[in-house]
Amino acid sequence: MESDIKLIDDDGKRLDGRKADELREIKIEAGVLHRAEGSCYLEWGGNKVVAAVYGPREAIPRHTQNPLKAVIKAKYNMAAFSVDDRKRPGPDRRSREISKVISEALDKVILTENFPRASIDVNIEVLEAEAGTRCAGLTAAGVALADAGIPMKDIPVACAAGKIGSKNNDGKKTGGHVVVDLGKEEDNFGDADLPIAISPRTGEILLLQMDGHLTLEEFDKALELAIKGCHIVSKLQKEALVKKYQADVEVD
Repeated sequence: MESDIKLIDDDGKRLDGRKADELREIKIEAGVLHRAEGSCYLEWGGNKVVAAVYGPREAIPRHTQNPLKAVIKAKYNMAAFSVDDRKRPGPDRRSREISKVISEALDKVILTENFPRASIDVNIEVLEAEAGTRCAGLTAAGVALADAGIPMKDIPVACAAGKIGSKNNDGKKTGGHVVVDLGKEEDNFGDADLPIAISPRTGEILLLQMDGHLTLEEFDKALELAIKGCHIVSKLQKEALVKKYQADVEVD
């Protein structure tokens, strides 16, 4: 998409001053909701997300039950006030798609075979949206699941990379730059977006989507940046969980 916004300058600095491999500021807090089995509040750049986990509990209605394993039901929703143009309340096509891919990603790491005929519900509410809400939501969900004590192979984490362009003095594009963790303008006016989710311990890719066009070389670079970003965020997830349970021990 053409734009008069110069997303990256000649020195490799982006609109918000970050370098190509730098993430936005991230804050994670575990155990923020007392009526959920597990919960997480996450701020990632301008995104503010709350995730809550309920279950395992009997899947209702019964025809949804799987006699061999638990069913993972992730529900992603953007609050009507989360964006500048007020969003119509309720699920839309985009939220259903994101709910589905997050459910499938979580199903790969949760030990669902331990809970036949059960349901594990993961509610993800986006309170403020900037860019990369599916990565923020899945990352918050991973912390909430760990906070709930749900047995998992690993804590899932997500991050995105993409390609943004710049223009010369004549207004012509001078080529794309592959960067990690796209901001709002980069997401709106950039050339490509590549959100992924991984299991940090094994490196298994749990989710991979792409919007836009990348060459094979650009794709490999974007994937490398996104994976490195995932490992950085994974450390923040664990620090949030340690902080929460250290505080619980000190109170006891």
